[in-house]
Amino acid sequence: MNIGIVGIGFMGTTHFNAAKALRGARVFAISSRDPAKLSGDWSHISGNLGRQGGVQDLTGIRTYTDYRDLLADPDVDLVDICLPVELHRPVAIEALRAGKHVLVEKPIAPTLADADAMIQAAEEAGKRLFVAHVLRFFPEFAFVKKALESGEYGRLVAAHFKRVISKPKWAMDGAEPPSPFAADVVLDLHIHDADFVQFLLGMPDRVFARGVPAGGGLLYVHAQYLYDRLGISISCQSGALSMEAVPFEHGFDAYFEKATLSFNSRSAEGLSMWRLNQQEIVQPTLSSVDPFTAELQYVVDALQGKNDGSLLDARSARNSLFLCELCKESARRGEPVAVRQ
Repeated sequence: MNIGIVGIGFMGTTHFNAAKALRGARVFAISSRDPAKLSGDWSHISGNLGRQGGVQDLTGIRTYTDYRDLLADPDVDLVDICLPVELHRPVAIEALRAGKHVLVEKPIAPTLADADAMIQAAEEAGKRLFVAHVLRFFPEFAFVKKALESGEYGRLVAAHFKRVISKPKWAMDGAEPPSPFAADVVLDLHIHDADFVQFLLGMPDRVFARGVPAGGGLLYVHAQYLYDRLGISISCQSGALSMEAVPFEHGFDAYFEKATLSFNSRSAEGLSMWRLNQQEIVQPTLSSVDPFTAELQYVVDALQGKNDGSLLDARSARNSLFLCELCKESARRGEPVAVRQ
């Protein structure tokens, strides 16, 4: 299966490197307006996960300055869109109409109307639309999902999720953000945890959020997902408030009836578990497969009929976007808001 990556920024390079370990698929083409990137010089690309672009050997890979030429390439099967969120709708719809399957980076789109248009375009084209909510493939988070479904540790009583990056330069300088989306921590960061929460438990009954405003958006948000019918307490904090020395941190504490699970990306211990009536810490055995490789492999396998593709379903991604919109609405109103399906 031939993959064409549109957009060679931090996520584009992450997907490119992850695809090197794929079975039954390869990166066949890339698209970028930057001549240096098309030559393989990605040394200036970096991000908050500590991954660097480096210098890539693009021998045998087709390169396109205009993404439309990549979409027109008859040998490309799957288009992997790693562009800014405001470009997701137009490029995804063009790709679908060109007869390509599409994987688009999270969030699915800036608005629910955009997401709906993309889903409709996929249905009309008879092609698959996947959304790259990679947190579902991080082994520590996947362990929580497995523990919940197996019931081995009893019922999930409560959980707290954390996702914080360093303050952006524009905020440190007291300047305006370069775009409205640059100030949208909810859409950029918090959507990871909102997605995982609804992946775990389905949609909540109510959402209550408070935030720290900046640049016309929220630089920090604390959200509670209220599952009144289940009696489970879920909270999340996401923001861009840390100093430069702490560029990225994510993790969770999950409280089951018979075990406590704890993970923080800044800790060398990895996922830790304490079981009922036991004092020692257990480090569960986890998959060593890179989460981005696992995510891409899942898409390839879905298109080859090896799974149903539901883990990266576009409608589920729309639900995650909906929860983020409700978070922002709750923060504006200062009160809980009902989840209206």
